[in-house]
Order: sequence, then C-alpha cells, then structure tokens
Amino acid sequence: MKPRAVAASLPNRHLPNADWADRFELALDGKGMTAAQAAELSLGRSPRWVRDLLRLRNRAVSLIGLKSAAPKPGRLGLVGAFPVLSRTDDEVVLGFDDKHLDFRIVVDVRAGSAVNQIVGVTTLIRRHNTLGRIYLAAVMPFHKMIVPTLLEGVGRPGF
Repeated sequence: MKPRAVAASLPNRHLPNADWADRFELALDGKGMTAAQAAELSLGRSPRWVRDLLRLRNRAVSLIGLKSAAPKPGRLGLVGAFPVLSRTDDEVVLGFDDKHLDFRIVVDVRAGSAVNQIVGVTTLIRRHNTLGRIYLAAVMPFHKMIVPTLLEGVGRPGF
C-alpha cells in the first residue's frame, strides 16, 4: 500500500505555535510495530537520492547561515539526522529550532482495523521570518516527494 496525504490539524501540542503542517499515513499489514521502530525504518535509513538531496541542501543553506549539519543528539539520541525530543511506544517526536523556523516530525502508530496498523508522519513548522517562508517554499516540492518515500520504508524493512 502507498502512503497517502491526510489532513493535519493545527494547533498541535508538539509545536503549539506552528503555522504550517502536513501528514502522511501508511496502512501496514499486521500489528506490533512501535513508533520508534517506524521512525528508524523511515527516517533512520533513507535512499541514496534523498541523502544526496540533503547534502545539496546542507551546502546551499550553509551559505546563508542556516544549520547545515546534524544537530547534537537530544537526551534521547538521534533518528537519522534528527534529535529525538520525546518517545513513547505510540509516538516519537523529533526536531529542533533554528533562527528561520522551528520544526517537529511526529511519527506515530495506531491500530487500524483488526488486522492492520496505521503509521503516520506529521511535519509541523513555525516560520519566524521571511527567510523561513522562502525556505519552506523552496523545499516543499522535495518534502512532498521525500516524506512518502521514507514512509514507504516502514512497509519494506529490506528497503
């Protein structure tokens, strides 16, 4: 099954002042996956083309003074390049704050039907200034391709 875009609502407790959000969900056959497992399977190991795009992004944003390298791990470590801010069996929250915007990535799992589970990825953004708005507009076409691709990795552990 392919990930699908679903409505994301604001405000959100993980970034109460967020002014932008989106969400993608994937239905998995079976049950028992934790949010931490889903986060690692999606964000912890990305395809080469995604890693290449992120390297290009890091080079470009370093020229204008934005964070270009992975931040220091949070007290709960990193998943991929993202600090873990909180973690339960049902939900992992990642992200950090920068001068142009703050962002959170929320990976969650919940029961679907009697025989499946839903894995969701919500992205929350709080733009601070014009640079944050320009940055979000520039990365949005890539974001809309990358997040569903990463979410597909949850459904294909050998990905």
